[in-house]
Amino acid sequence: MDEPLLALAVSRPADAIAKAVALLSQKPDAGTRSIAHQARAIVLRDSGRVDEAIAELRAALRAAKRSGSPGRAVDVQATLGLTLGLAGRTSLGLATLDTAVAGSTGVLAGRVLMRRASLLRLLGKYDEALTDLRRAIGLLRRGGDRIWEARSRTHRFLVYAALGQAARGDRDLATAERLLTSAGQEMESAMVVHNRADLALQGGDVPRALGFLDEAAERYAAIGVVRPNLAIDRCAVLLAAGLPAEAVAVADAAVRRARSTGEATKLAELLLSAARAAVAAGQPRDAAERAASARDLFRRQGRRWWQARAAFVVVQSRYAAGERGGRLLSQATRLAHELDAVRAEEAPAAHLLAGRVAAELGRAADADAHLARAARFRHRGPTFGHAAGWLAHAIRAQSHGATAATLVACRRGLDAAAEHQRTLGAPELRAHAAAYGTELVAIALRHAVRRGDARMLLGWTERWRASALAVPPALPPDDPELTAELGALRDVVRRLDGAHAEGAPTARLEQDRGRLEAAIRSRTRRAAGASAGQLSRFDLAALLDGLGDHQLVEITAVDGVLYATTVVGKRVRMHRIGAVADAVREVDFARFTLRRLAHGRPPLGALDMLDRTGVALQRALLGPVTVGDGPVVVVPPAQLHAVPWALLPALRRAPLTVAPSAATWLRAGAVPAPRRRRVALVGGPGLAATSVEVKQVAAGYPDPVVLSDGAATAAATLAALDGAWTAHIAAHGTFHRENPLFSALALDDGPLMVYDLGRLRRAPVRLVLSSCESGVAGPVAADELLGMVSALVPLGTTSLLASVVPVNDTATTPLMVGFHERLRAGDSFGAALLAARGEAADDPVATATALSFLALGR
Repeated sequence: MDEPLLALAVSRPADAIAKAVALLSQKPDAGTRSIAHQARAIVLRDSGRVDEAIAELRAALRAAKRSGSPGRAVDVQATLGLTLGLAGRTSLGLATLDTAVAGSTGVLAGRVLMRRASLLRLLGKYDEALTDLRRAIGLLRRGGDRIWEARSRTHRFLVYAALGQAARGDRDLATAERLLTSAGQEMESAMVVHNRADLALQGGDVPRALGFLDEAAERYAAIGVVRPNLAIDRCAVLLAAGLPAEAVAVADAAVRRARSTGEATKLAELLLSAARAAVAAGQPRDAAERAASARDLFRRQGRRWWQARAAFVVVQSRYAAGERGGRLLSQATRLAHELDAVRAEEAPAAHLLAGRVAAELGRAADADAHLARAARFRHRGPTFGHAAGWLAHAIRAQSHGATAATLVACRRGLDAAAEHQRTLGAPELRAHAAAYGTELVAIALRHAVRRGDARMLLGWTERWRASALAVPPALPPDDPELTAELGALRDVVRRLDGAHAEGAPTARLEQDRGRLEAAIRSRTRRAAGASAGQLSRFDLAALLDGLGDHQLVEITAVDGVLYATTVVGKRVRMHRIGAVADAVREVDFARFTLRRLAHGRPPLGALDMLDRTGVALQRALLGPVTVGDGPVVVVPPAQLHAVPWALLPALRRAPLTVAPSAATWLRAGAVPAPRRRRVALVGGPGLAATSVEVKQVAAGYPDPVVLSDGAATAAATLAALDGAWTAHIAAHGTFHRENPLFSALALDDGPLMVYDLGRLRRAPVRLVLSSCESGVAGPVAADELLGMVSALVPLGTTSLLASVVPVNDTATTPLMVGFHERLRAGDSFGAALLAARGEAADDPVATATALSFLALGR
């Protein structure tokens, strides 16, 4: 009965508990009673109820001693020692395990050694753990104990993973998975899948790591098991993907669970994960509090390796909160050397931090030594960490006054960051994975500003700005599960709208919405990106040739100040504009003014008010920049994306296009037109003006595909959009600020989301969105965007007409009709919008509506 019940405890825990309870109710002999208590203890321990597990194990040990079986007592002692260690009583746990090792031989010794190695690994004593595991694997293989051999190999993989050498343990993991699967060990098979996420992450493959974690979560859920390590590892992957806010939420939820179960060992590790996520999320005070709690728990548990890691996050948090000084440098230095000595994954970050602090205090020699150590990792470890090594190298070169070496390091670091972005299929992940790249480009931009070098400023701005839009997303267009989830979410949102309108309860529907949104995010993030290849370089000469008669105004934010680089003909000039904060304030006021005129009663002097608003906006956004006659391309930073640029007097009468980068604008000009000039027109539900708009626009085209009056479903709309030459969607839109990829257009069967658009094989070449705020995107890093633009540009859309504020539907119809007339005459989007805007005459509502639209792209 020994092997089956104890094996069941780590395979199907609920069944094991039921059988153990049944056995104990029969008043069995001492040996069987010991086995039943031990099985119950294992299930309790693995579900986080450690104190209850210890009580069961003490009962199991008493029964084992009465049974007269020394081997039975040793086996229970080993389980008790490991469980005591997990409860934070590490000294007593190790002593108990040492006693068990001394009393065992053969296969039993292999099993005990594996459990001692497990605790040694948790304590950060990796060399000792590897010694035990080598002995254990040899004993178990020779004894023919395949399950325990598999467990030992899994633990050896975990040690290698903690040392950043997961690839060394890949063979162990493959062998363990084969042995456990053949033995029907469901939970341990799930744990192997879980461990493969570590392997994928250390290889820099974030989508695969997310996929393994999701698969492991499904397997754990199927057998009713909660594993704290799943939350810890998910946090690590989310941080690698640049999603710290989500990592904080995952860790905090797991911390609450661990506090309720009393699992001290995992509570400390979860607190550390939460602290690291909070630092990355810009919450230094919360991070310091969590890290200090983790550090104190680790100290009480005798886990020095973990204690050093938590202490480093405390120092990181204090630095992020603005603390400087010799005391901080002393602590950062000590921790950097300590983490280096124990081969912790935080070692390069610790040296980078110590180097920064030393440099800021004028301690050049100390800074150089630390930065040199951190720079070693520009060629080591996971690909997503290489940019950090190049950052250290750049800061070090800069401190030596070596400008050329600094810029080379910045270029190599940006290449590393861009290469990591290329591995991420989801636009959301690519946009967020920008932290070190943002800092590297900032160093180069400061050099350009100090030198007054306009060409250098333009080149470095473009080098990073275009990267997230350079690679098409790898979302599978025919994924039936993704299609089903998007359809279910559409139905839930439609029912939510109805419930809100009727005043009905919405709590359950909100829960369903949250669950479906989480499932869609998870599925799309698992998509792999492009394979490694040659990264495209920004070519200034090609841009100068490609601009033709267009004037370029590219705006860059450097340390809170806006600079404009203008290109007119072959002349490139740099202009200092003013504070970013002033520009943001004027943009907010301008958007408020346009919204007020679109949906309220225009006050007397409304047109003069628009003119004054435009003058103030121009002062804040262009400063001394002058714009001549001819078409203009404006390339703003992300935080100034949703600007009504046509409101500026200098741009009011110019054919104007706004682009996410000059390189994107240039590439769009090379996109060939489709052989079939198919036109698709879609009218959403809700307003009579929408139907009128679609009918009037359709009248100008021969044989357009028209979807309206109940026919505009998501499936029909996506089919019509795919590969179209020109598409027009007249539907209300909503911008989802928490996750811009859930921004949507209202169709007859519910919302069409940006996630839906990402499934198109080829987006329409030219797209008109005459809906509310359809041109708004969410800035998620210094120059990265999420929204319609980030979804459609990589899929082939070259020109997009969209609004930056909610517009007046009635006033929009004549504007759209006029715009399409000019398109059919051969005008570009910018020229067509300018001509249509001229029809507004002296009507304040029509003028405000026309000024609210932007021609985006080409």
